[in-house]
Amino acid sequence: QVQLVESGGGLVQPGGSLRLSCEISVSILEGILVGWYRQAPGQMREPVATLTRAGTPNYVDSVQGRFTISRDNAKNTVYLQMNNLKPEDTAVYKCTYRASSGKSYWGQGTQVTVSS
Repeated sequence: QVQLVESGGGLVQPGGSLRLSCEISVSILEGILVGWYRQAPGQMREPVATLTRAGTPNYVDSVQGRFTISRDNAKNTVYLQMNNLKPEDTAVYKCTYRASSGKSYWGQGTQVTVSS
């Protein structure tokens, strides 16, 4: 069973920064991709950033230039550096790992609140 544990969420003022971490219980290089999704109240879950096995990142347009996804292969950890945060970034952020079988695994989520 693959386990993912997120950390790093919290309350931050607009324009501030946070770094989310996701520790995965298996080798992330064995999977197809890792990524971060978010879901705000009353809205559908949306992909924020993904990173393929080859290291190719993809971002939703609304975070392009502000968020950066990265990984530490030795620690099996995925990060999401979020800069210049906006109130509309407020959501529960969840980490995902897609295994080579195609099955996706999810963390429990971490709350990010951007408010003055």
